[in-house]
Amino acid sequence: MFDTPLWLWLGFNGFVLAMLALDLGVFHRKAHAVSVKEAAIWSGVWIALSLLFNVWIWQARGAQAGIEFFTGYLIEKSLSIDNIFVIALIFGYFRVPDKYQHRVLFWGILGALVLRAIFIFAGAALIERFHWIIYVFGAFLIFTGIKMAFSGDEEIHPEKNPLLRLARRFLPVTPDYREKRFFVVENGKRFATPLFLVLLLVESTDLIFAVDSIPAIFAVTTDPFLVYTSNICAILGLRSLYFVLAGVMGKFVYLKLGLAAVLSFVGLKMTLADLWKIPTPASLGVIAGVLAISIVASLIKDRREAPAVRESAGNVANPPPV
Repeated sequence: MFDTPLWLWLGFNGFVLAMLALDLGVFHRKAHAVSVKEAAIWSGVWIALSLLFNVWIWQARGAQAGIEFFTGYLIEKSLSIDNIFVIALIFGYFRVPDKYQHRVLFWGILGALVLRAIFIFAGAALIERFHWIIYVFGAFLIFTGIKMAFSGDEEIHPEKNPLLRLARRFLPVTPDYREKRFFVVENGKRFATPLFLVLLLVESTDLIFAVDSIPAIFAVTTDPFLVYTSNICAILGLRSLYFVLAGVMGKFVYLKLGLAAVLSFVGLKMTLADLWKIPTPASLGVIAGVLAISIVASLIKDRREAPAVRESAGNVANPPPV
């Protein structure tokens, strides 16, 4: 499991850090509101880089590894869409100015890289030493999928987050934002800003989603390098994807059911691994098919309901004479 050369680990992480430095230090050095066009371009860049890396995996390590990487990438990418909805609610709750949202997401992603690396290596070590842990992971994913399918639209209450309450208890916080800064020194005393509290919430939210997504990728492959790289490639484009999709998330009404089905499927695949190993290409087809059906069904439903919504709005704007 841990036979990947050290230079590959160093090379991959070095390239990721270089791209992040280029992103923040050059293209987003000055805080500004990210337009949908700019976000779409950057999202395309990250997806293209991930697919190029996938091609390299395919050529260097074989077709099986290439399919496993892409399947893990697709799982993580799809699950991160649900994360986008929660982040949008957090930004709305704290009224984060548009021009500072990219900065929060940048440092949030950077923290996620470290936390997920810890999760992945811990999970790989557990599976290698205690094989039965895959049944625990599988059962957890099935339970999570069923719970997600029947949970409905839950309200998010950031003020109840224990990490946020702990931070407010021990950190003095300024009453409003101090531009793009997370900390400031005023009257000789250091204060955290509300932007830092938002960053804490984004980090804790990603940690919660990682508990679902990382075991799901282990259902596809137990190679730590493939799990780690597919996971990182997927979340690197999360910032850009947020600015593309945040305003239209309400249209994908069936996406949560699709994600629930994906989690349940990979959980079942994991629990049956010793009895019947579902081929990775078949898993990829099932996951891609479920996601495609949920997205298409959502768009059809939205298109059918749009005329009724416009007609209702017109009736309100032009009420009949009394």
